[in-house]
Amino acid sequence: MTNEHRHESSPKGLPLHTKILIGLIVGILAGLIAHSLGSSEKGGTSDGNSNGLADWLDNLIYWVEPVGKIFLRMMFMVVVPMVFSALALAVADIGDVRKLGRMGLRTLGFTAILSSSAVLIGVGLVDLFKPGKYLGETQRQQLLEQYSTGAADKISKAKDAKPLRDTLVDLLPENPLQEMVGAVDGSSKGNGMLAVMVFALICGIAITAKPDGTKSFVGWLEGLYEISMAVIGFAMKLAPYGAGCLVFALAAQLGFDILKTLMLFVITALTGLGLQLFVVYSIVLVVFARMSPWKFFSNASEAILVAFGTSSSSATLPTAMKVANEELKLPQRVSNFVLTVGATGNQNGTALYEGVVVLFLAQVMGVDLTASQQFTVVLMAVLAGVGTAGVPGGSLPLIVVVMQSVGVPGAAIGIILGVDRILDMCRTVVNVTGDLVIAACVARAEPADMLIADAGPSVDVSK
Repeated sequence: MTNEHRHESSPKGLPLHTKILIGLIVGILAGLIAHSLGSSEKGGTSDGNSNGLADWLDNLIYWVEPVGKIFLRMMFMVVVPMVFSALALAVADIGDVRKLGRMGLRTLGFTAILSSSAVLIGVGLVDLFKPGKYLGETQRQQLLEQYSTGAADKISKAKDAKPLRDTLVDLLPENPLQEMVGAVDGSSKGNGMLAVMVFALICGIAITAKPDGTKSFVGWLEGLYEISMAVIGFAMKLAPYGAGCLVFALAAQLGFDILKTLMLFVITALTGLGLQLFVVYSIVLVVFARMSPWKFFSNASEAILVAFGTSSSSATLPTAMKVANEELKLPQRVSNFVLTVGATGNQNGTALYEGVVVLFLAQVMGVDLTASQQFTVVLMAVLAGVGTAGVPGGSLPLIVVVMQSVGVPGAAIGIILGVDRILDMCRTVVNVTGDLVIAACVARAEPADMLIADAGPSVDVSK
């Protein structure tokens, strides 16, 4: 899964993230200029030619915006196959938990704890600060017209949400294919993509129970996953132009108001990621790994910097393994297993971010989520953290899935694309650091005689 990262940087030109940044800056500046010109024209004289410039700007937005929508559609069309194949393969790669023994159970346990705490922190902060509520009602209606088809129906459907009991029952789909068909457009009768996720998890468990008879199916899943990632790779090549066009349309219509709202969103997301990184991880290290957080972060700094620079858990994996073995002095048997699984299965920074994005965009679009819907967001974000590809931009399709499941227009993801790159770098740091934290906790819990036999003389197992 590092192919996507290799496409990101080419010796023949600028790196992809630099191109995206340039596209965003150009789009925002051009949009703000257009908004300023359009506003001054509409507030000018009332002669017959007074609206000429404003009409021209409206036409420009009309033709520029589809470029961004094409970028989004390329990701939307592979959402279902990517989610299903990624989750099923993630469970299959872990293998039979009974055969993995204590190490596998502990890894899964810490992954579940950290991912759940991350999403709850993110959702709690958005509920507390409500960054999406500061947008004016006029601007909100403009966004609804721009990003939503049948917005009123979606919001009405969201308000008529099922009770928690029915939500839990519908986790098991009667007809998985029907749920897949209606997952993205919101026409599902059950839990939509959440039911598809559960079905994928069950398929993954079934693969581990019958590994010899499912090799061809696993090969098909791997091919489906690679195809999905290739299409997302095509979409990311369009990202500098698509994201630039989307933020141009936003800035041209809403001006500085949308920038203020996005700034509150960024602060909320960074606060959540910071709490997970420095508070939750420190507590877990002290309680379960008996390790000094200061010493841990100091020794893990190389992997943290690589994660920040690449925005890819998969690309950081070799560095993380080196740090675990040489700096943190963890036994290779433990670190190799935990970090390899964690590169795709323990994306708790991404899970936190997905929860923040969904609730923020729900607030921006005027969708009031019930308690059962917020529970759905938490559960889906945790599961999506397992199925998210460890590559730049890998979480965007899954965020759309969670949004659609609670009645938020999927196209509204374009609102946060302008700031996604910097937050992608930050949440990758949380992902990679979380893998190392779990490795340290699992290593501490392993019997000392097994660690001595595996680690060699350089490992201090008495700490």
